[in-house]
Amino acid sequence: MIARGTKKYTIQQVADVLGVYRGTVINYEKKGVFPEPRRNPINGYREYTEEDIVTLRNIAEGATA
Repeated sequence: MIARGTKKYTIQQVADVLGVYRGTVINYEKKGVFPEPRRNPINGYREYTEEDIVTLRNIAEGATA
């Protein structure tokens, strides 16, 4: 569960921070490398936390190593 007040990021914001395409993040989910994140109950958009970004950064760096 995400604590109240925790900053949430869109998939595009996450992709921009990581320097990858949004499709790359979606592929990590499809391949099961990263679990599908929480979705906003109002609009259904994926919501990522700072912890998710750290995990995804580690995955991306491992993929390029």
